[in-house]
Amino acid sequence: MTSANGGPAGPGEQVDLAFLETPGLAAAFVAGNRPRAHGAGLDVYEYDRVTADLTSLLDWPVRCEASGREHLTVGERAATAQTAGAAYRMAARWFHFGTLLPHPDRAAVARLALEADRAMGRALALLDPAAERVEGEGFAGWLRRPAEGGRVPVALVVPGLDSSKEEFHAVIEALLSRGLGVLAIDGPGQGVLAGTSTFEPEYQQIAGRALDALSERSDLDVERSAVVGLSLGGWFAAKSAAGERRLRAAVLVSGPGRLDWAGLVPFVTATLAQRCGGPAAARSFAARVDLAGLAEQLTGPVLLVEGGEDRIPGVLNAGDVRTELPSGELLLVPHGNHLLGNAQGEWLPQAADWVVRALADADANADADADADADADAGVCA
Repeated sequence: MTSANGGPAGPGEQVDLAFLETPGLAAAFVAGNRPRAHGAGLDVYEYDRVTADLTSLLDWPVRCEASGREHLTVGERAATAQTAGAAYRMAARWFHFGTLLPHPDRAAVARLALEADRAMGRALALLDPAAERVEGEGFAGWLRRPAEGGRVPVALVVPGLDSSKEEFHAVIEALLSRGLGVLAIDGPGQGVLAGTSTFEPEYQQIAGRALDALSERSDLDVERSAVVGLSLGGWFAAKSAAGERRLRAAVLVSGPGRLDWAGLVPFVTATLAQRCGGPAAARSFAARVDLAGLAEQLTGPVLLVEGGEDRIPGVLNAGDVRTELPSGELLLVPHGNHLLGNAQGEWLPQAADWVVRALADADANADADADADADADAGVCA
């Protein structure tokens, strides 16, 4: 048995992973994650080949790693930068997918997260040489800017329970294509930082440090920022928008409104336990996830993106508490599943447009407030 950091588990922090050997669970896991693989940019036909005869989930990381290494080889033998970059990017996605399980070998999973990070760095060096590594206390990520240049707003992209910055390339590209700078990060307990840290409930601190790292740049308007969080990242995004004034708008994709520890399935409780530092810490973290409790602080616009087929035991969806949010809007795709990998074209363009519009509206409101203040100072009465 291992602890959340991959070392020997101490008394009271052991994570029960026996459920991973449940008969039929491997096939269910493979089927359940197929839409997610598609949404992450994996070739679903390759996904089917890689997972076709998987009988034990303990072999999942090895399978994904092998596929990732095949793509690394393609990249190293490629004749053009475009082909090499695309292959390295695909390798990064496969390495990341190998980390999805609450696997007993946490050291191996942490190594795969590092491989994903390195492969993405190699990809961006070829596909987007202007991309920059941005790191600080509790976060690490990549900053990318739109091709047209100029001073642009920033969108912070935040992963969730078992995701990482390598997974949401389509989200990043959609925001870039609409003229936004994008900083996609891993926070504590996520992606490349999962092996050395645990989840931070006060995620607004992480978001604030990430924005601080960009605050001196003349090409980014950090005061006009938005945050997009996916799955549990939706909760992190809500916490960030509630506590960080520079985040003018938030998009929560398949985000939780509340967690009921007793109702959560073993996959979720085990992953939380590993990434929080043990079962007790995981229970405490889960008890803090309450979107309605942030209602008074979430004064800016919030878009809740929901799939009608997204029902996870023990998780109350963010859309279910929408009426408690003063500025919450709902974008519902009835047949969408968790993360809406089966309906990406039906939510992502609209959500990206919404971010641009929300930031423009925030600017207009700020200008109106400034004019009103000026009129008041001049003694003008309406």
